[in-house]
Amino acid sequence: MSFSALGLHGALSAAAQARGYQEPTPVQADMVPAVLAGRDVLAQAPTGSGKTAAFALPLVQRLAGASGQRPRPVRALVLVPTRELALQCGAVLRDFAAACTPRVEVALAFGGVSINPQMMALRGGADVVVATPGRLLDLVRQNALRLGTVQTLVLDEADRLLDLGFAAELEQVLALLPAERQNLLVSATFPDKVQALATALLHDPLRIRVDAPAQAPAIAQRSIAVDAARRTQLLRHLVAQEGWSRVLVFVATQYAAEHVAEKLYQAGIFATPFHGGLSQGARRQVLDEFKAERWQVVLTTDLAARGLDIDHLPAVVNFDLPRSPADYVHRIGRTARAGESGVAVSFVVPHSEPHMRLIEKRLGMQLAREVVPGFEPREAPAPAGAGAGGVKGRRPSKKDKLRAAGLLPPLPPPDQSPS
Repeated sequence: MSFSALGLHGALSAAAQARGYQEPTPVQADMVPAVLAGRDVLAQAPTGSGKTAAFALPLVQRLAGASGQRPRPVRALVLVPTRELALQCGAVLRDFAAACTPRVEVALAFGGVSINPQMMALRGGADVVVATPGRLLDLVRQNALRLGTVQTLVLDEADRLLDLGFAAELEQVLALLPAERQNLLVSATFPDKVQALATALLHDPLRIRVDAPAQAPAIAQRSIAVDAARRTQLLRHLVAQEGWSRVLVFVATQYAAEHVAEKLYQAGIFATPFHGGLSQGARRQVLDEFKAERWQVVLTTDLAARGLDIDHLPAVVNFDLPRSPADYVHRIGRTARAGESGVAVSFVVPHSEPHMRLIEKRLGMQLAREVVPGFEPREAPAPAGAGAGGVKGRRPSKKDKLRAAGLLPPLPPPDQSPS
């Protein structure tokens, strides 16, 4: 099947091929015609499956027929959870927009940088705005942006948008949008809270689910038993032994990213941290230099677990285990993209063994624990029956926190009457 057969114009079909899509991926084949037809869509597909292009291509084509109205009214809004995803999604949209006549104007809005240049960029309006919720609301409050003309709303990485800290802002944004609009929800995972949002938001949606093929992406998953204190040494050993040109290493905290990066750098490995505590300029520089292979190792928090495309990345290491099975899937999905192969290594310290077993159980897999000679674990294992810890359960809602602070009345006690 060709992109033209999906209803895309020739220039956009060529632009898709220029980005490496010789033919539509499964999610693109299903989603492009539906978006062109104006339908609501709920799309679930694994990382690296081309989800961004799946909504960006038809969205740009629909926007390309804009009138010459000035300033341009915002007709499409793409909400994303992080600055990096805003930059990446904006780059894809701008690539496709450049192929259209008349040209579609794309504006970006995200925090961590001065709001003034973003306000200036919006003075002439924009056809589509890609934004994080907080900065979008800031621009609305500054009267730099109005959302009453939005015809299409895209929630990219919808599950992250509903995490603590985004749900309240998302509710405020939705209240500013016209009731009649097209809604597209896109993500790699759809927990119950996203399903609830979809039920409330979408009207007769096309539901798309693309499961990861059994043989692709070709990620060789390994788990290595090691003491917590020797993980940095083991990481140095693996980088040298495996000959990884680049590796993305996930840690639990910003401090760990800084600390481990410094230890590796002192040992002669070009390593640097990447986390939310860095300025936007510093974060962008790290990513650009990592993609250009100027850094061999990047130590990162889960900030880099979603949506980032790093071509030819051979390896991912879970220095600290992820909090949930979904986070595990997103982390290892940074390697083996676009049909390539890669390796994902998890360090399992004795006290985190129950947590790793729970991740394996929920993902329906079982990885043999390797022991690297010279790095045999000597710490005491977790006691029998110890809880897994760390796996995400139900987080307190905003109302839960208000009740805990005494600002809302407590919930009534559960019915204790016999059944």
